[in-house]
Amino acid sequence: MNHADAVYRAQTFRRLHQGARPLLLPNVWDALSARVFEQAGFPALATSSAAVAWSLGYRDGGELPREELLAAVSRIARVLKAPLSVDLEDGFGDTPDKVADTVAAAIRAGAAGVNLEDGRYDAAGRFSLRGADEMRERLQAARAAADALEVPIFINARTDLFLHGEGPAEARFDETLARARLYLDSGADGVFPMGLSDPALLAKLCAAVPAPVNAAAMPGLPGLAELSSLGVARVSTAIGPALVAMQALGRTAAALRDAGDLSALSAPISYSDVQALFAPRG
Repeated sequence: MNHADAVYRAQTFRRLHQGARPLLLPNVWDALSARVFEQAGFPALATSSAAVAWSLGYRDGGELPREELLAAVSRIARVLKAPLSVDLEDGFGDTPDKVADTVAAAIRAGAAGVNLEDGRYDAAGRFSLRGADEMRERLQAARAAADALEVPIFINARTDLFLHGEGPAEARFDETLARARLYLDSGADGVFPMGLSDPALLAKLCAAVPAPVNAAAMPGLPGLAELSSLGVARVSTAIGPALVAMQALGRTAAALRDAGDLSALSAPISYSDVQALFAPRG
């Protein structure tokens, strides 16, 4: 991808956060899933770190090697005209410099936006939350890397206090809000309180944060219309599409195994339809 195209996609992605309705981002994992959603009319897409990891034979939670993720991003971005946001988990590095290197590599691979989270997993798969000041330095490094390449990517700062945190919801909300403000002052463009689905707290956060707030599809989350009324600017489908695809494939596998039912392979979409998804486009 040339520099002009990278800048155009990043600028387009930023504008999509300013619409009257929340930006609904389908989370994809490979070129085929990405083209299916783009063909359906979605103006932007994002990767799911979990779904990408699963598709490449790894568990979620820091096990996917950085270079394999970047190769997947490059394959996805190559077939898209729509901007692509990339879930970089914790940035694949213990230092701000390593985070900066990862962000620069993601931009070169085709990212118009990135997610960076304040949680991390150790080699044994144990989760811990980074200190707010440590996350501030990592976000500053990410923004500096994008500025150095002169590509205005949208940096979505994810905090996991509601996903993994403990204690009363109000206390976790107060810390989430404090982190959100710090992260925005450190170079982030939006905040992603992963795991926060309570409508009242979402509305309270949206009113207090002068930037787009991202919600993730999960049990208990209201529909798009209500989320819009709460002030949510961006909604991610998270692992939902991957699980739906996996379930459909599992049903087909069961029908073939149990009854030898070859009609389970029938589908309204044809070989030619899928080939057309990857036809050269001007």
